[in-house]
Amino acid sequence: MAKKLILIIGAPGSGKTTDAELIAEQNSDIITHYSTGDLLRAEVTSGSERGKTIHSFISKGNIVPIEIAIETIISAIKDSKTDTIIIDGYPRSNEQMNALDEYLQKEATIKLVSVIEVEVSEQTARDRVLGRARGADDNNEVFNNRMKVYTDPLKDIQNFYTQQNLLTKISGEASIEEVVSTMQNFIKTLSI
Repeated sequence: MAKKLILIIGAPGSGKTTDAELIAEQNSDIITHYSTGDLLRAEVTSGSERGKTIHSFISKGNIVPIEIAIETIISAIKDSKTDTIIIDGYPRSNEQMNALDEYLQKEATIKLVSVIEVEVSEQTARDRVLGRARGADDNNEVFNNRMKVYTDPLKDIQNFYTQQNLLTKISGEASIEEVVSTMQNFIKTLSI
């Protein structure tokens, strides 16, 4: 049986990682959550050849090549103990989206069943990120840059997944409990 992959995208401060973590915690028997950053770090920690390659990029502050990142994601999905996997914050660019799509077309054991976009206004995103006070980098300039990195390819990503009938938008403006509940109910309809 093919594993079901759900991607969650959203602006910085949309709450996508927290939502995904809570849903996976509450349904740990059927759902696993990965963030791409965690997967890459785990691969480095494992000491594998791929991990050493990833480390050589991360340690210099360089972006891990798309092929390596996707191979890491695909192998984690295959090794996952559950049949439904949520990955948040991916894809972040057209290149990542197209490369992931190519891999999934060759991969009979994994089926992308949904892409959930957690929608929040720019004001909400800004308030949440800058209100977190997680160190000096969370200033307006950094936020503006992160927001631009997110929004620049967004239309293309939305169009691509809308054409495949995979995109679902969920408002991230409500309380975390409400957003998690809405998202969880939707994901459960996919997991059946």
